[in-house]
Amino acid sequence: MGDVSAVQPLRVVAVTYSPGEVLEGFIDSLAAATTRPVEIVLADNGSTDGAPEAAVARHPEVQLLRTGGNVGYGAAANAALADLRSGQAIVANPDLDFQPGSIDALLAAAERWPRAATVGPAIRTAAGDLYPSARDLPRLSTGIGHALLGWAWPTNPWTASYRREREAPRERPAGWLSGSCLLIDLEAFWSVGGFDPGYFMYFEDVDLAERLGRRGWLHVYAPSAVVVHEGAHATRRDPHRMQRAHHASALRYLSFQYPKRRHAPLRLALRAGLAARTLLSYVNARVAGGATFVRRIDETPDGG
Repeated sequence: MGDVSAVQPLRVVAVTYSPGEVLEGFIDSLAAATTRPVEIVLADNGSTDGAPEAAVARHPEVQLLRTGGNVGYGAAANAALADLRSGQAIVANPDLDFQPGSIDALLAAAERWPRAATVGPAIRTAAGDLYPSARDLPRLSTGIGHALLGWAWPTNPWTASYRREREAPRERPAGWLSGSCLLIDLEAFWSVGGFDPGYFMYFEDVDLAERLGRRGWLHVYAPSAVVVHEGAHATRRDPHRMQRAHHASALRYLSFQYPKRRHAPLRLALRAGLAARTLLSYVNARVAGGATFVRRIDETPDGG
């Protein structure tokens, strides 16, 4: 089986929505990221800038899958993986640059963790900061503290605990991994139905991790793999819509955690609190930006 997988293309899915020039960097970076051949599927949610079509014309390994409209991140990723039911695939944002050897490092980590449903890399910003991409699952205690105080007091204990920021980078299981770049075990992925399409954007990765975790699957942070994520393209294009989507997804996720009739007052309080934070984010850029992170990747992450 190992000999077969060495020659089979690894599918890399990018969900696109007028990605612009960053898409070329994404595609070009894959050449040095893995020794395996890759097939790239652009799950396009209605781009109007011509970038996906141009990529298909320039790169024979790129396929364009039109989803029929802006169906959201999870639904588009599901569509691009629908014909694969086993093996592995990468789902990533199109504004990523894979560093040399990064995909091979993710694949090696998956070999070390056979119960890993997802494996995620260390994610750097363009400025070199280490993004806290391997977090605990959100719970009321840490979630409320993070939401209320993160924007004004980024080093508060609730945010630090939730994001595991005070730990040195090391290979470890996490509660959930950022959906901006994931190596996915497809058998595990489809055992829970893939991403929940009810999340338009945000929290689809948290929800997926929660459902997989209930079945005993792991989510492994592998900082020996490094990607650079420019980020915030959709937010810059329509910040108010993205804030609404973020808070709606947070409410959906937390409501599923507290679904019983006796939880109705709590769900109502969560709805009111998130609505108030949404309105505040419209007028306060610091609230909209959320909690900052300050640690930089100055040391080589521990891959063991």
